[in-house]
Amino acid sequence: MTDFPFGFSNRDDDDARKRGEEPNGPGASNPFGFPTGGSAAGFDPAQLGQMLTSLGQMLSGMGQPGGASSGPVNYDVAKRLARQQLGAGVTPVSAGTQKAVADAARLAELWLDGATTLPAGATRTVAWTANDWIEETLSTWKRLCDPVAEQISGMWTAQLPEEAKEFAAPMVGMLGQMGGLAFGSQLGQALGQLAKEVLTSTDIGLPLGPSGVGALLPAAISEFSAGLEQPESEILVFLAAREAAHQRLFAHVPWLRQQVLGAVEDYARGIKMDFSALEQAAQGIDPMALTDPSKLEEILAQGTFEPQTTPEQKQALERLETLLALIEGWVQVVATDAVGDRLPGAGALAETLRRRRATGGPAEQTFATLVGLELRPRKLREAAQLWRRLTSDAGMEARDGVWAHPDLLPDSEDLDSPASFIDSVIGGGATAFDDPLAQLAETEARERAEADREKGDGPDTPDLGKDTGKS
Repeated sequence: MTDFPFGFSNRDDDDARKRGEEPNGPGASNPFGFPTGGSAAGFDPAQLGQMLTSLGQMLSGMGQPGGASSGPVNYDVAKRLARQQLGAGVTPVSAGTQKAVADAARLAELWLDGATTLPAGATRTVAWTANDWIEETLSTWKRLCDPVAEQISGMWTAQLPEEAKEFAAPMVGMLGQMGGLAFGSQLGQALGQLAKEVLTSTDIGLPLGPSGVGALLPAAISEFSAGLEQPESEILVFLAAREAAHQRLFAHVPWLRQQVLGAVEDYARGIKMDFSALEQAAQGIDPMALTDPSKLEEILAQGTFEPQTTPEQKQALERLETLLALIEGWVQVVATDAVGDRLPGAGALAETLRRRRATGGPAEQTFATLVGLELRPRKLREAAQLWRRLTSDAGMEARDGVWAHPDLLPDSEDLDSPASFIDSVIGGGATAFDDPLAQLAETEARERAEADREKGDGPDTPDLGKDTGKS
């Protein structure tokens, strides 16, 4: 994991830092984006002045009624800093580009009708600028980031006695506002970076945008297309097919959005601090050592002040990674089948996007900084192979019917060994997946009948006794 939320790091797998590398680039773990260390390379005095001015305005607003954003994260600050990072040079989407996106979406929807049983899910498809992406996805980021910020903010006061909490209430309130500013500043920097890179509203696997609205970001798509051999118009249609497939899945599998976002929330709520280790470290610290920067850095490097990974977090992370892999693998198979031979470079594009997701990049590192986990479907290739085999062996209807209920989805072990799962789908027939409630009712009725027979209360028991006596 590259970065933990809001400046924390993970001591378990922080290999990059041990080698002296910064995975997210200079200043990645700094909420204000300045380079750290002894070198002044990349330092911009004008940027420093602008950031200090913004910080002064934020602090001056804290004492004014309504000047501080309520909640654990100051989202006003986040939005402001994200837009500042994008700069004033964000070009509005032209009417011609809007039309090209709409045409690509209509063509993609037409082709998708023959590749999946799920009907169209997007009521409209629009072209967003990076600023539009920030504005339209912020409400979802609030849902994802609030649990992280609440856990971290509450850790420091949770251990105080009740009388101490009452005495320290004014200070705790001020620290809460300062924490909201710090969280908001890091969120703003991260969103500004992510807004430059995403290609669609579902590019990182989460339903970030409004329900029923498909969105493509033409500026980012143009930059992405620059290094590829395919024409940009074909890439636009292919990405429109992927976006439309995501929208169909999230629109017609009603529990899916909650499952994905809920897994992220469960992971965030599992953040814990080992305060016993903190107390032990405090007892063993030589006060004189705090004046030596190298000694202080050594103390911090021991991981005493870092969140501990809990079993609940590991379970939530495994559920999330498996679910993301299933979503991405299904979209990959369906979108590739939809475009078929219509786009000669579709296979190469699918592989490029698969590698982009599987290997991670700046977008994934940014998300790791925001929420504290890598948003990576680690078994993407295995999931795509499962959906492909399920399509060829069981058919398109049975494949899509697996999404009827979360209990019907394959798990992590099924991705490693898909044969038995595919056999269960073929043996069960499509109806078992089309109506999971009927399947559940049938199972309960069978269990009740078996329980009645074991108790000897079945309707045939007396009759059998009478017949035996007569014979």
